[in-house]
Amino acid sequence: MGDLAIDFCGEWYEPSDEDIFNIGREGDLEVDDNPYLHRQFLQVARYDGIWWLSNVGSMLSATVADASGGMQAWLSPGARIPLVFSHTNIIFTAGPTTYEFAVHLKTPSFRQEAREGAGSGDTTIGPVVFTDAQKALIVALAEPVLRREGTGFSAIPSSAAAAKTLGWALTRFNRKLDNVCDKLNRVGVAGLRGGGGKLATNRRARLVEHAVTTHLVTPDDLYLLEKMRGVDEG
Repeated sequence: MGDLAIDFCGEWYEPSDEDIFNIGREGDLEVDDNPYLHRQFLQVARYDGIWWLSNVGSMLSATVADASGGMQAWLSPGARIPLVFSHTNIIFTAGPTTYEFAVHLKTPSFRQEAREGAGSGDTTIGPVVFTDAQKALIVALAEPVLRREGTGFSAIPSSAAAAKTLGWALTRFNRKLDNVCDKLNRVGVAGLRGGGGKLATNRRARLVEHAVTTHLVTPDDLYLLEKMRGVDEG
């Protein structure tokens, strides 16, 4: 295997040092025949001895995080980010579908360290504290991703479907979703609110991307779906 390898759905790709590796509806990694996905969306290429991930699309963004969840970046159209960790996860949403692939480096520039309390189920991310009901809402939206093993794709449930999973009225679900997005927006999580104070139309997808890549929710939290079913709090 070369210095860099990409894993998507258990298939492995090894870009060469000289070429630009295209990811999208078409390209070297053909993700899916999804009309919401750009023909060319992301590119992986090596410049001056460093591997870079570039967003060459015009509408979609991607969430990029190290395996520990300690570093996360939102890669908007026209932006690029160096790939410096031994294991980097990239997750993005096109239409109703969320995709995830992983980049592995043999010679990373930085070493990942496991965070204390990772996977412990704590509900505090920085200064943000979530109630069990608020965290259950996130789990309901992220459930298909959390139940998936490895890289691949899954559909994010609609607000109505997630509310049904929790046994909540849709108005109650939307109020809690507003609260969760507001909390994260206040501590600088991008993409959860639109301009002029309007809620972003893709906030459910962005919330799932952030929550999964930072380990805010993990498969160990799926029990909350049953625990908080029908409960009105938070």
